[in-house]
Amino acid sequence: MPRALLLSGSLGTGHEVHARACERSLATRGWDTEVLDAMELLGSRGSAAGEAVFRSMLAVPGLYDAFHFAGLRPGGRLALLADRAASSQLVPRLRARFDRSPPDLAVSIFATGASAVSQLAGAYPGTSHAVFCSDVTPHRLWVHPNVDLYLVTSPAAEAAVRRYQPLARVQLVPPPVRPGFLSPLSQEQARARLGLPAADRCVLLMSGGWGLGPVAEAAAGLAAAGLQVLAVAGRNARLAARLRAAAARQPRIHPFGYTDQIPALMAAADLVITSSGDTCSEARAVGRPLLLLDVVPGHGRDNLQHELELGDASVTSPRPADVVATALAALDRAKPPPAGTARSARDWDDAFSLALETLGF
Repeated sequence: MPRALLLSGSLGTGHEVHARACERSLATRGWDTEVLDAMELLGSRGSAAGEAVFRSMLAVPGLYDAFHFAGLRPGGRLALLADRAASSQLVPRLRARFDRSPPDLAVSIFATGASAVSQLAGAYPGTSHAVFCSDVTPHRLWVHPNVDLYLVTSPAAEAAVRRYQPLARVQLVPPPVRPGFLSPLSQEQARARLGLPAADRCVLLMSGGWGLGPVAEAAAGLAAAGLQVLAVAGRNARLAARLRAAAARQPRIHPFGYTDQIPALMAAADLVITSSGDTCSEARAVGRPLLLLDVVPGHGRDNLQHELELGDASVTSPRPADVVATALAALDRAKPPPAGTARSARDWDDAFSLALETLGF
């Protein structure tokens, strides 16, 4: 049985979603797979420090934009120093795993993981190394020597990889979508299950696993405008408490924490209001238009522009009044939900199978 090691990272939920998509596809082909979290491999102190630094940069307007566009994208001195510091902790722990049982395939779904596996690859010639990045413009720390194949989700991303490695082998794949979004409930079924009025206009409001931006304030404004608001806090416990308090005052707000009901919530909605990320691909699979919150700096701004280019999407600032005004206008333009889904469950699997064949499996 061939073995695969999938190296993810627990900053947000996107890396985990992609790792699980790879894991499912490999499992159907008889692979033995293991998913590791690069943040956990850094140790409790290293993981906490890394997340704290990232959150701190997001909290200061313009700081992460500056670091991303001036540091990460060109591979500036500070970015390379940070990468070396993280790799120095990660490489020995990964080497111990490889020594016990070298995988036939390593898939890096986190930039720090790509760097670490790249440094190890020369010592394990039987291991193929693939890097999977869904950002529309992968930055410098995604691209390294000893990578056999890059998987990206747009032509712009392919060009971005070749900016740093002109002869890189790159394959385009569709963004993976979790199974629940490929065969969703009808809107009528979803609203009946959730106890929502069939005739009311309804939005799904969420902003990633961290619940970035003024989600609670936007939920209150949208509900005051007469909309049913399915508001999801993700793993943000403080936001979840604020949404519950808002719902006690305004019955049109329906609060959720971290939930596996997103496919049903999306099916019930007429419009999905969210930050740029995997939710966008899921909304497109269900057939719902998007209103994008401009709350994720750096790579998030690149990804937002790409979603607008794909169509059936609008953008708003995170100011609650702007969210309400743009949402109402988007709902006025929205078409009736389609009867079926726009994506096939085979899209991702077929593309990933081709990638495995490219690597000789």
